[in-house]
Amino acid sequence: MELDYGRWWLVPFFAKQLPKAAMFNARIETVDTSGAFREPFKSKRCLIPADGYFEWTISETDRKKDPWLLQLPDHQGFSFAGLWAYNDKLDVTSCAIITAPVVGHIAHIHTRMPIILDQSSYSDWLDTEIQGKDAKALLLDQQIDDDLVFHRVGREVNSSRYEGTDTKKPLVNSA
Repeated sequence: MELDYGRWWLVPFFAKQLPKAAMFNARIETVDTSGAFREPFKSKRCLIPADGYFEWTISETDRKKDPWLLQLPDHQGFSFAGLWAYNDKLDVTSCAIITAPVVGHIAHIHTRMPIILDQSSYSDWLDTEIQGKDAKALLLDQQIDDDLVFHRVGREVNSSRYEGTDTKKPLVNSA
């Protein structure tokens, strides 16, 4: 296994310029047929480490975005199933996360979610000898998204200029 950095939003090997449309998520339904993701799905799979991620809902009260932090119990680290590409024309390495329909207990937050793989399947996911239906089956059979816990966090995280260190702190209801 090797650790490397990649630009967020996949830049396919065939791109002549940076994509105008965001390709930061690859849908499991089309990951093996989509032009931008088909080749990386065959040969350039990766793990994207994290210890949580944010999703947003719209507040019924004021119509503003409410951020939620989703993570594993006890703040355990995990890895998203990802794809990477190197574009030699633009000299850029990039990556994307594979998403699937959401699991039931967090459906009120979002309709889709990134696939988080069980640690026991990391080497199988990275093994490019596993192809097609078998590779897709790994994504569905070895995900641990059902284990996620979540809580609301402050709206400060909605700003890219926010430099606080408390982005994971649960929002305390003052009522």
